[in-house]
Amino acid sequence: MARFGQGVGRALMVAVPLAIGVGAVIFAGKLKTLPEPVAASRPPVLVRVMTLAPLDLMARVSGYGTVAPVREWRAVARVEGEIVQIAAPLAAGDVVKAGASLFTLDDSDLKLDLANIDAQLAASRVKDQTVEASLALARSDLDLAQQDLARQDKLAAQGVVTQATLETTRRQELSTRTKVIELESQLALNAAEREVLATQAETIRRAIGFAQITAPYDLRVTELAADLGQYVSRGQVLLSGEGVEAVEIAAQFPIGRIGPLLRLVGEGAQISDLKARVTLPGAEHPVVWKAEVVRMGDAIDATTQSAPVVVRVSDPLGQSVAGERPPLRRNMVVEVELFAPKRPALVVPAEAVVGGAALVVKEGVLEKRPVQTSFASGDLAVVSAGLAEGEQLVLTDPSIAVPGMAVKPVEDGARKAALQAEALGQAPGATPTGTGSGAGAGTGAGKKAAEGAAQ
Repeated sequence: MARFGQGVGRALMVAVPLAIGVGAVIFAGKLKTLPEPVAASRPPVLVRVMTLAPLDLMARVSGYGTVAPVREWRAVARVEGEIVQIAAPLAAGDVVKAGASLFTLDDSDLKLDLANIDAQLAASRVKDQTVEASLALARSDLDLAQQDLARQDKLAAQGVVTQATLETTRRQELSTRTKVIELESQLALNAAEREVLATQAETIRRAIGFAQITAPYDLRVTELAADLGQYVSRGQVLLSGEGVEAVEIAAQFPIGRIGPLLRLVGEGAQISDLKARVTLPGAEHPVVWKAEVVRMGDAIDATTQSAPVVVRVSDPLGQSVAGERPPLRRNMVVEVELFAPKRPALVVPAEAVVGGAALVVKEGVLEKRPVQTSFASGDLAVVSAGLAEGEQLVLTDPSIAVPGMAVKPVEDGARKAALQAEALGQAPGATPTGTGSGAGAGTGAGKKAAEGAAQ
């Protein structure tokens, strides 16, 4: 009996779950189906956009170079002698005005030589007076001799005097004429000698002028190589200096950046048609100078493949202000910006054009558009094809905005204002934040300085 009971229990343990499973399968079709889920509707994604419109653009490119003076000068001794006077104070770094006396050399020997020549000239003039008196007598004697010869010729023709007497009279006339010629030649020789002496005197007077060395123009002393009491020889350098009326900077620019900038100016534009400004970075604010583009440099840098463009800053010393604007000095490294004249252009943020394409909002949907740019600098690009005025350009990160998705455009006025300021060069270095609504405008001092230089 016990074994029988155990068998029945085991059969029930298998049969009951099996019966429940079979019943569930049989009655499954009769059970009510679960309600279908309601389709979820997502709201349009907000994206930042900028409605395109032409902006005033002052396209620019930046390069760096070192400051060098336009003119350099060396005071070279053209006569030898002792330095008897020197400008005081005179040291490296001093600025001297044009015409200021720098050195005076001892010219005593030159003045003695000049006095000797003046004495020789005076003696020559006295000698001329003696020769002229002798010449007057010789000419009178020649007149008498010529008259006597004419009379002897007549007598000889009449047969009154012999031929020997006539020949004697002719020799006397020739001798008298020779003396006259000799005296006239002596006068001519004296005149020639005076010409030589006069030339020597002018040479000495010119050398005496070289004993006084003056500054040819306003200059800053860079090296002083002579001092009071020193004996200097001809050709010795006494002082080196550089002009302060202007400085030049040969800034290096990538070869591919100058061409697009010139094309924005117009067909046939030259490098001199561009405007320029020079900026000295500072801890508190940049210092800016107006500059003039003067010429292209002489050669392409083999390492960086960049072309030098030379700009000039006039009167850098006069523009300096103590504590605010230092003077531009030799070997200072500065930034040079070249500007095209202001013109309207379709300017967009550079980050909105990725891989030659941009996103626009069309009828509430994102659309990808191929875009061509003719110029790019910093955070802006100039569109030449692919976008048109009035379209809404998406500024939101492309990883968030996907073509084809429904969006709700939100105009980013702050970014557009920052772009306009940067297009005019009024906010150099302004960059938009990654997902914010706009870009900064730079420090107030830097912006003010940049605006002043860009006018």
